[in-house]
Parts: sequence; structure tokens; C-alpha cells
Amino acid sequence: MQAALLDDPKQPFRVASVARPEPKPGEVLVRIKASGVNPLDLKIRAGQAAHARHPLPAILGIDLAGTVEAVGPDVAAFRQGDEVYGMTGGVGGIQGSLAEYATVDAALLARKPSNLTMREAAALPLIFITAWEGLVDRAKVQAGQKVLVHGGAGGVGHIAVQIARARGAEVFATGSAKSAAFIEQIGAVPIDYNAMAVDDYVARHTGGRGFDVIYDTVGGATLDASFNAVRRFGHVVSALGWGTHALAPLSFRAATYSEVFTLLPLLTNEGRAHHGDILRQATSLVEAGKVRPRLDSRRFGLGSAGEAHSAIEDGSAQGKIVIDIEE
Repeated sequence: MQAALLDDPKQPFRVASVARPEPKPGEVLVRIKASGVNPLDLKIRAGQAAHARHPLPAILGIDLAGTVEAVGPDVAAFRQGDEVYGMTGGVGGIQGSLAEYATVDAALLARKPSNLTMREAAALPLIFITAWEGLVDRAKVQAGQKVLVHGGAGGVGHIAVQIARARGAEVFATGSAKSAAFIEQIGAVPIDYNAMAVDDYVARHTGGRGFDVIYDTVGGATLDASFNAVRRFGHVVSALGWGTHALAPLSFRAATYSEVFTLLPLLTNEGRAHHGDILRQATSLVEAGKVRPRLDSRRFGLGSAGEAHSAIEDGSAQGKIVIDIEE
């Protein structure tokens, strides 16, 4: 099969012919149609993601969508020809999706939403799982709550907005002025973080009470701001809670905090079935018209994977970048 190989950090991809893998017990062989690109892929390529532990040379690519080509022993959930998607590799020494085929732990997969293209489906797994783990698994978001999503036009952010809306919450999202129209389009009240201070938007949108749930997808000072914007007994969750943070504002509100580390099941083999469960929830919401990923319109193939990465690195991407593995 053809694959895009990375031999050393910060180097160009090299398209080469490699042996096609065979499914072991509990695995399926997926003929990959599309590979979603995430910022984490760029960090791995740059050698800046020690937590992802992906030794080189390797095939990168965390997300995929494709068709089941063959089924290994002990797999009953899928059969040849099924259209599937998942967050399946590209970290921890597990082959990624920048290849024509991959053997995948069947527990990580779900059936592709029937109303999405392969490209759209490949854009979803990591960002949907990350958003769901934060909002649903950790914060238990529910109808009637006021939810604030920091970075509401970003990859995880725009999915978090839609999940919270689907669960009946009133949703607000921070972003730049140029992202306001998109944030409104997906059902949230936009907050221009450059034009409005934390105390001001808390006063305007919550009467000074604070938000019931805050999902931080930005990290750093934005996470610190979240501790000042949450209500008493509320909940802050972050996908980027690295660094040093003062917890006093959170403590004074008797609020709680939790963290999402989406890679854990891939790296430890614990909780993989839950990722498949989450993607089945994604399929249901997408097919009900409640969630849809935003894609950048540009097209890339295996031979232009480096250009796809550059489109994220230079800030020109308008939505998720997806690489076509098979037209």
C-alpha cells in the first residue's frame, strides 16, 4: 500500500510503498478514504508532543474514515463493506491514517453517519470525542444551563457548541470579531474576547451570576479567566489545562474543575470501547441534523500532506483540513 512516512521530526513526508497490515483478533482492516488533520498531528511531526509518544519513522494521522476491507477474529460489530470512522492511531506507535489501509481496534470505530461524506466524517472523531468527554462525561451538561465555550469557532469549540445546544443548554462562545457570524450560525451567542472583559460579559449574559459550565479549548490565561466566570457550584473543564494556574477563584465559588486527555485510551488501551460509544452518539446527533463539522474547502492528497499541515500552521484554514487518501 501507499503511505506518507515521516522519517525525522520537522522533515517533509515521504510517500512510499509499505506492507499492507493484516487484522489481528479484535481488529478490522480499513480501506482509508480520508484522514482528518488536527493541530496535534503538527506537534507530533515537529517532535513537540512527548505525551503522544509516536516513535519515528512512522505514519501519522489520528482520524480516519473509510470502508471495512476485512474483519479479524472475534469481531462481530462490523463486516466487510461497512463505512466507518474513528480516532484510531497516529500516536503511541500505532499506525496512523496517512495510508491506504490500517488495521484498527474495532472498539474505536463506529458506523459513519449516512448524511456525511467520507471527508466530513474524517474531520469529526478527535474533536467530537474531546468535546463530548468535557461537556457530557465531565460536566454533565443539561437543558437550561448557561454554557460558555472558549474558542467557539475552533475545531473542538464549534462541536462543543453544537453538543451543548443539542442537550438543551443556552450557549455562549468567545471568539474574534470575524468569527461572530459563524458562532451565531451554529447557535451560540458570540462574545468578542478582544472587546469585552470577563466581568463585563459575565454581567451582561448571566446577570453577574456566572456560567453553569465553561469549556476552555484555549488554555493559559483563558483558563484562568474561566475560574472567574463560572458560577457558584459550577464546573470548568479544559482540554488544554497545562501550565500553572491559581485555583483560588474556583475555590471561592465552590466550583469544580476537570480535564480532558483524549489520547488516553489509545496510549493505555483503557477505555477504548467508550470512544466507540461516543462516536455512536456522534452518528445519532449528525443524522438528526444537530451536529455538523466545518471543513476547509481545499483538497489535499497523500503527496500534498505537508501542504495540508502548512494550511493549519499558517492560520489560513477555515474549518478542519482533511486529506483525501482515495478519491
